[in-house]
Amino acid sequence: MTSQSGKDSAVPRRTVLGTALGGAAGAALPPAPARAAADAEGPAGRPWRLRDTMATGRAWADFLRRQDLLWTRLPTRWYEGPFLGDGLLGSMVYQEPGENRIRFTVQHGRVQDHRPEFGSGWGTCRLPVGHLTLEPVGTITAVDWRLSLWNAELTGTVTTTAGTLTLAAFVHDEVLAARVTADGGEQVLWTFHPEDAVSPRRISEAPPAGYTANPPWTVRTAADGTEQVLQPLSGGGATATAHRRTGAELLLSVGHGFPSGTSAEADSLRNLRRAVSYGRLRQRHTRWWHAFYPKSFVSFPDQRLQSFHWIQLYKVASASRAGGPVMATSGPWLEPTPWPAVWWNLNVQLEYWLIHGSNHPELDALATTLRQNQEQLIANVPAAYRADSSGVGRSSDMFAHREVGRPGTGAETGDLTWALHNVWLSYRHSMDKALLRDTIYPVLRRAIAYYLHFLTPGSDGRLHLPSTLSPEYPVVPPQDTNYDLALIRWGCRTLLDSAELLGVDDASAPRWREVLARLTPYPVDDNGFMIGADTPYAQSHRHYSHLLMVYPLYLVTWDQPENRELITRSIEHWHALTGAHRGYSYTGAASMYAMAGDGDTALGHLRKFFDPATRYPCRANTHYTEAGPVIETPLSASQSLHDMFCQSWGGVIRVFPAVPSAWADVTLHGFRTEGAFLVSAVREAGVTRFVRVRSLAGEPLKVRHGLSGRLTVLLDDGSPARTHDLGDGTLGIDLPQGREVLIHSGTRPDLVIAPVPVSAPGAAWGLP
Repeated sequence: MTSQSGKDSAVPRRTVLGTALGGAAGAALPPAPARAAADAEGPAGRPWRLRDTMATGRAWADFLRRQDLLWTRLPTRWYEGPFLGDGLLGSMVYQEPGENRIRFTVQHGRVQDHRPEFGSGWGTCRLPVGHLTLEPVGTITAVDWRLSLWNAELTGTVTTTAGTLTLAAFVHDEVLAARVTADGGEQVLWTFHPEDAVSPRRISEAPPAGYTANPPWTVRTAADGTEQVLQPLSGGGATATAHRRTGAELLLSVGHGFPSGTSAEADSLRNLRRAVSYGRLRQRHTRWWHAFYPKSFVSFPDQRLQSFHWIQLYKVASASRAGGPVMATSGPWLEPTPWPAVWWNLNVQLEYWLIHGSNHPELDALATTLRQNQEQLIANVPAAYRADSSGVGRSSDMFAHREVGRPGTGAETGDLTWALHNVWLSYRHSMDKALLRDTIYPVLRRAIAYYLHFLTPGSDGRLHLPSTLSPEYPVVPPQDTNYDLALIRWGCRTLLDSAELLGVDDASAPRWREVLARLTPYPVDDNGFMIGADTPYAQSHRHYSHLLMVYPLYLVTWDQPENRELITRSIEHWHALTGAHRGYSYTGAASMYAMAGDGDTALGHLRKFFDPATRYPCRANTHYTEAGPVIETPLSASQSLHDMFCQSWGGVIRVFPAVPSAWADVTLHGFRTEGAFLVSAVREAGVTRFVRVRSLAGEPLKVRHGLSGRLTVLLDDGSPARTHDLGDGTLGIDLPQGREVLIHSGTRPDLVIAPVPVSAPGAAWGLP
């Protein structure tokens, strides 16, 4: 397990892009032939085109370089260091605790135990794999590292008392690739350290009764020098880690198989053979990432928050890919934690919101997880209800294996329905009927059916739900928990809409309508929405589970004037009781105020997440920790930014609905909305200059554009679009599938997509 060796521009100001970014599946369209600048500014009746200064790889490399993470000090913890990943294999880089070494963690999203009798915390938890150490001869005195977002690659130097190590590393196709050369008296020494296959939860509690350790790992070396560590598992299956040194290069891959252990061995070796070399693998790696970023673009003048946003896109693409495992609480970067599983009562939902607006459906492992594990979701409910019901408990493995409790016992029962809201958002942003037909409709139908078994009429003639838990409030209401009432309402409405869209004459439709008509109102008191009947919000609560009807379900909205005071009162009271708030408490409030159009208050709440004086702030590398690493909060902070820039709930696209007053300039391009539209818009000096919308699916277009004065609304051939004034600043536009429309007021503005000037400089993330 030990090996040793010795040494081993300027951006054009304007380029031209003919059409919008993204197709129906989010792929970038090829650029149209160049046109004279005057064409973009000509009179109505002539075709128009956006001029996109981000149309070249050179422009993207320059822009993203300004967002990179930097290190001039050696990180000593996981939440300070660089992180690499490909949606499956993940590595974090930091100092080996107490040692003159650099640790590259080796963890994999599919590596888990398979003993469900011990629960998700121990029996089906994520399991550690191991870590590499890079061990210099001299004492480390300095580092100079850059995590390039554009190339998704760590590069830099390690200076020691003996010389210099020059390193580069990335993860692609389940291979960690590193290239290290040595100068002076330094040498390159790598060691792989397997870790015990035991739950990371052991940091917080003893194992359950009857739990036995997994067998010890073994090592073998192949004829070509490839070393393989084999970790069999008591519950079946195995993990195999293979690594090979060739000159300055190290390649490492992890395979996991269940129930067969031999598949893990074969997979890890196959991945190494397919990688060939650092250079060959890097070509495929950078090709993927260079196609990833240009699917959408956002720029705003706060340098530190802008960099943060782009780092979150890098992070989510490093942590999740459609068809792979749904993200656990720490993504693919497992560390000691009380939460080594998938958490369904908030974490998984927040993890995936930002993929929609940023136009990256290819990252949606949540939708594919629910589609692939429908039988397990049925098995999770008590046997008496499996004929028509499905559910999932609070936490599970990547196969959604966790029983759900019964209403009436104080159990948490609504988590599957909330997760399906995310999948509904995936449908609404793609208008993919197969997703609606094959996943949302059948699974949501069963999730709501489980609820309906327990609804009973009260003396008031209303339908009531017996006791359920509002995640994670410490008091169980005797009935009518707002978390569940909101999900029931959303679920029944969505099923009725889905049946109509699919042309299904569902025998349960009358029951869904009855529930919507008779379900008890949300419990409310003088402080706003309660936790549930006879249960006020009376102690600090990190979750906003009692406010789901406000956000993200948008059932009680700012567009309903009669509810505005109730919304404000509820949010203010939620945050007035302090002590239990966490990072996502601030990002959730930011998104709620963004719905209200109050960008300044939204930004004020969001900034609390970045304030080092708060108890649980964002960390140096943009990761986040409470009692252990949790990935969802920084990702949800990017969604809060999205909510300031563009919203699309209720069938209306809202452009720049809550931009903070300090951000005079904002650029959006290729921002995906519900209805499968791509929105581009530019705001300069606090004024929206133009809005461009492209239809990918031919859905009805309603846009709250934020423009004042007489409007010009042109299709892409320059002809006037048919419009309908819907009031309240909302315009209905007839826009066929595949066509684009331009909206502006006054003379036609310069239709340029470009980064905006930075007005609030900030330090790079990392340890610069």
